[in-house]
Amino acid sequence: MPDLLTHEEYQAIGKSLDFPTNAFINGQFQASKSGNTFETINPATGQVIAKIAACNGDDVDHAVTKAREAFDQGHWSKLHPSERKEALIKLSKLIKRNIQELAVMESVDSGKPIRDCATIDLPETIDCLLWHAEAVDKIYDQTAPAGEDALAVIVREPIGVVGCVLPWNFPLLMLAWKIAPALAAGNSVIVKPAEQTSLTALRIAELSIEAGIPRGVFNVLTGMGPDVGQPLGLHPDVDMVSFTGSTETGRRFLRYSADSNLKKIVLECGGKNPAIVLDDAEELDLVAEHLINASFWNMGENCSANSRLIVQENIKEALLDKMLAHLRDWKTGDPLDPSNYLGSLVDVEHFKKVCSYLDNDNIITGGVTESPCYVLPTIVDKVDPNSKLAQEEVFGPILSVITVKSFDEAIAVANNTDYGLAASV
Repeated sequence: MPDLLTHEEYQAIGKSLDFPTNAFINGQFQASKSGNTFETINPATGQVIAKIAACNGDDVDHAVTKAREAFDQGHWSKLHPSERKEALIKLSKLIKRNIQELAVMESVDSGKPIRDCATIDLPETIDCLLWHAEAVDKIYDQTAPAGEDALAVIVREPIGVVGCVLPWNFPLLMLAWKIAPALAAGNSVIVKPAEQTSLTALRIAELSIEAGIPRGVFNVLTGMGPDVGQPLGLHPDVDMVSFTGSTETGRRFLRYSADSNLKKIVLECGGKNPAIVLDDAEELDLVAEHLINASFWNMGENCSANSRLIVQENIKEALLDKMLAHLRDWKTGDPLDPSNYLGSLVDVEHFKKVCSYLDNDNIITGGVTESPCYVLPTIVDKVDPNSKLAQEEVFGPILSVITVKSFDEAIAVANNTDYGLAASV
């Protein structure tokens, strides 16, 4: 884990960054075929960082063609496992060498606090790549029982061209989660980052060439979902899509598969995750500390965040008092200031969505700040379990407190939602 720098040092790195702006296809940066661009904005300041290539279906066709050519030529898919392993290890080392640059790039593009980018997201990105690199030569095929005149084997082969559609809340880490296993297995990948957070995916693609990953194996297409994600999901020569994002968009990718080549779809979608605390809980102070972390880390922009606290009525006040005490340490402000635990939300549109849930008379702490895109960690008491706040995924730093009388009522309330991603007891 790297040491944190000072606020001034991170600001200096930010001023010196040279941001990638074009799509990355067949080992080189390329403008979109239409020539169109879109602005990527630092949500903490509202300033335009760069104008990024706005790709469309023509760019998708081009990238898929190059990814398929690279796969069929076998420069990566048929490469000796030890050589694929070596390239992935080298990529992880290059990321480590550029860790402060990438951390700042991630922070200014997403609003995430630099303390998390530098000490959590980047180290875990590196670890993910290293783990899958080491797995390359340690996953064995199988031989099935058969008669003396037969040989039955199960052989693991790369699937082909894999689309990797990323969310904006963990741009680098989700990139690693998707490309690491796909590349380790010998596939070609086409990454579609969220339009709000394209920069670090482009920089990692650039580093992949330096690491020795052949041209056409690692491609990045920037742009809007309907312009890039949809044609990627519908493309007949894409063999698989891995998607992380909203439940609504996840459903679309299942439809894209059905309407095209029945490609394999892997989804991680939304959540409305309960944390149940009953009156037999020991070490209530420790419970309070964990609840604050689970609810507000990464500004609550986390699919597995605890967004509903379901607490037994006779311990609610004591628990909330302890939570408020822990929350005093959670400063909100400039993401490049390492003393801040929380930065800004990802963009103005999402900020407005989160704020729409704050029209409530039972806010204990938090609320909107005067600065755009900043929302303080907010706890709302006496929330109706059937209300919009308790049922919909807010994806922001808002915790709903729901009071129950018994264990059975707590379980019923926890299950009273369309989501089922995560839960804590």
